[in-house]
Amino acid sequence: MKTLYRILIGSLMIFAISISIIACSTKKDVYTEVPDTEVADMGEEFKIEKSGAQLWGEVCNRCHLAPSPADYNDTDWETISLHMRVRANLTEKEITGIKGFLQSAN
Repeated sequence: MKTLYRILIGSLMIFAISISIIACSTKKDVYTEVPDTEVADMGEEFKIEKSGAQLWGEVCNRCHLAPSPADYNDTDWETISLHMRVRANLTEKEITGIKGFLQSAN
């Protein structure tokens, strides 16, 4: 009787393995049907831009207390923005938003 169970379980295991091999080899990759350019376009479509004030609060507080916009004049903010763009590895768009907010708020 034990031999019969072993044969039955062995047969079921072989059957299950062969089914999984067949299923994996015939599986259709749904992501290959969409061209890469369309996928990239969809990512840009749903990207939410943050305001200069939001960026100022998030980015500047990562390393130090964010200075008040009234602490410096427009010329100082220009220099500080250039320096912090390099130090914080910010994009041109990010630093332009932050600088615009700081200059408009002082």
